[in-house]
Amino acid sequence: MEYLEIQVGDIVQFKKQHPCGGWTWRVVRTGADIGVVCTVCQRRLMLPRDKFRRSVKKIVSKGVDEHADG
Repeated sequence: MEYLEIQVGDIVQFKKQHPCGGWTWRVVRTGADIGVVCTVCQRRLMLPRDKFRRSVKKIVSKGVDEHADG
């Protein structure tokens, strides 16, 4: 099983296109469920972590880590 390191602020692409035509989603919550927002229509979804992992095609960009030193 592949471990997918995901953080708030990451932009991900799912395997299937959203009905609005968008392909990318911004991660807004992590935990047992992953919260994502469509970057086109701002639709919010909460997905269980295992379903999220199966749905992600790739990580488009990594979010900025607010807790990093520097």
